[in-house]
Amino acid sequence: MSAQLIHDLVPLGSIVTYSDGSPRPPERHRKKFAAWENRNGGGRLIRKQAEARVGSTTLPASITLHKGDYGSQGTFVLRIHQTFSVNSDLKFSVRERPAIGTVLVLDRAGDDAELVHLAANRTAAEEWLTRHRYPNAVLRQVTADIVAADTVEGRTAA
Repeated sequence: MSAQLIHDLVPLGSIVTYSDGSPRPPERHRKKFAAWENRNGGGRLIRKQAEARVGSTTLPASITLHKGDYGSQGTFVLRIHQTFSVNSDLKFSVRERPAIGTVLVLDRAGDDAELVHLAANRTAAEEWLTRHRYPNAVLRQVTADIVAADTVEGRTAA
């Protein structure tokens, strides 16, 4: 599926993979492998941004995946996010959707909100918020309607 379909149909919190279709090179070819890894991977869908106009320039809509955290002993030093334009030539697929009943912790209200945590339930989400400071955080429970919204206008998110 395309990045546009991911943007339009897939709920935040889903695990998404992407690929350019090329075969994986041997890891001993470090430069080739690094280039391949940049165009083949996956992560959790944390943000969907609408098209924006900046002056006379139009920025296309995009999706952002959280690929991983690096640190130790519960302290994250580096978070890896990767953003893709909806015009990307890569092929995307959904590996997992958030379970019904889980709670999305969003950094702010609105369509441009970013997922900062996925909690098992509302109590866990509220407990997480007491330890992490997000003053404008919004909690949104995943319902069957959100997960079932995969079919819109005859298109299906695979």
